[in-house]
Amino acid sequence: MAHKLNSMFDRIAIGLSGLCLVHCLFGALFVAIMSASGSAFFGHDVHQWGLAIAVPLAILGLVGGALGHGRWEAVAIGCFGVGAMGGALIAGHGAREVVLTVLGVILVAIAHALNMRWATRRHA
Repeated sequence: MAHKLNSMFDRIAIGLSGLCLVHCLFGALFVAIMSASGSAFFGHDVHQWGLAIAVPLAILGLVGGALGHGRWEAVAIGCFGVGAMGGALIAGHGAREVVLTVLGVILVAIAHALNMRWATRRHA
């Protein structure tokens, strides 16, 4: 049962990482074209909310998985990713924010994918 719960957290985290990538990579283009920077999806608060959701998901999914399969590399990768996302919050709008956020969500998604792979191998 714990394996299924951890897998669910990993899948949710990967999905949110994908949404974050869409936000970062296409948000600037949409804002430039539509001049709609006041919407919730493109506002700066979305980063704070995203990190507030990412941290507990990373803890639940990655740590829970590592406790089950015994490999802690995904936790380390996830910590670097969450750290980069946190750095993006203080970087302000601009190229550094985008680079840090994209790097962070990619690392977090990789960590959750590895976590799922290792958990599946252990339970296979």
